[in-house]
Amino acid sequence: MTASYAAQPETTRGRRFPEAAPAYRSEFQRDRDRVIHSKAFRRLEYKTQVFVNHEGDLYRTRLTHSIEVAQIARTVARSMGLNEDLTEAIALAHDLGHTPFGHAGQDELNACMQAYGGFEHNLQSLRVVDWLEDSYAEFAGLNLTFETREGILKHCAVKHAQGLGEVGERFLTKTQASLEAQLTNLADEIAYNNHDIEDGLRSGLISLEQMQQVPIFAQQYALVVQKYPQLEGRSLVRETLRRLISAMVVDLIETSQAAIDASRVQTLDEVRQQAKPLIQYSEAMWAAKNELKRFLRENLYFHPTVYRMSWRAQRVVRELFNAYLQDSRLLPPKYQAFIKQYEQAAGETGRARAIADYIAGMTDRYALKQYAELFDMDRVKF
Repeated sequence: MTASYAAQPETTRGRRFPEAAPAYRSEFQRDRDRVIHSKAFRRLEYKTQVFVNHEGDLYRTRLTHSIEVAQIARTVARSMGLNEDLTEAIALAHDLGHTPFGHAGQDELNACMQAYGGFEHNLQSLRVVDWLEDSYAEFAGLNLTFETREGILKHCAVKHAQGLGEVGERFLTKTQASLEAQLTNLADEIAYNNHDIEDGLRSGLISLEQMQQVPIFAQQYALVVQKYPQLEGRSLVRETLRRLISAMVVDLIETSQAAIDASRVQTLDEVRQQAKPLIQYSEAMWAAKNELKRFLRENLYFHPTVYRMSWRAQRVVRELFNAYLQDSRLLPPKYQAFIKQYEQAAGETGRARAIADYIAGMTDRYALKQYAELFDMDRVKF
């Protein structure tokens, strides 16, 4: 039984292209299933989370990250009486538009696109499900419900929101998304903060000694050592992280439920009219979480080894973009056709957007392969 303020598939705002109701599943289940069967979802297996895909088999990828976000988000949704199917659909789709090479790839593609409207992976994820997937005879994209699409679009600048119609409206009116969308946004943070710790420790780029400088980690670590004094190695790390995730999730559920109760909202429309999101951490957890993020940024994401990987990745993205912009005949026929179509509508900006679509859809290894074919003269065959 879902709460009265949860999103209900029977009262969805609908799809961009009308379809008959699905048999034996809800509208939100259909969204989830379409995401799972999409090409963009399969590509996430070979896209970087922090470490480039070929660095090791045990590091997170965008695919494993998305599955972990979905697990955390579903737990929160079920505990709070929210719609679990919608939550899962949003979680699995939230990174569909992410570039190869993680945030390094996104930042570089955004830099390349500055003269053409920029690039942002949340907008690109929406673009993937609205236009770029091509599995259906009657429409482009996946034709997802409004509720799933608004959850995918976590952030959006006003200049972009103005061109997105209903799904961008809340960024103009300063209203809120559904509770399912709100909680998935924070589940994303819980997943990547904790799992980046594990990958960082596994790689040796950060140490347990360093991690114990972070109070929220040190507290859980001390409890584990006290209860299991013989535990060591990866089991010690995993037990600590399991407890850390649990602490964050419990805080999120209890604080959010208290905020919902205090607001006295009864419907989804009332949720949308709130001045700020109702899914939230306590002040103490918010501060602790931000301190953890600062630590990871300074000690892992900007670690010299990761920075060098990021630098090389940015060069790959930049040089591919410039080459395709200079000569679109280097692109596959499908994207050459896109360029002609986009140029008719938006000129040079349309041309650049088609190239960004192509690069954003690449996996790490495909981008490296394209780069080698264009620029590694030792491998070129004439």
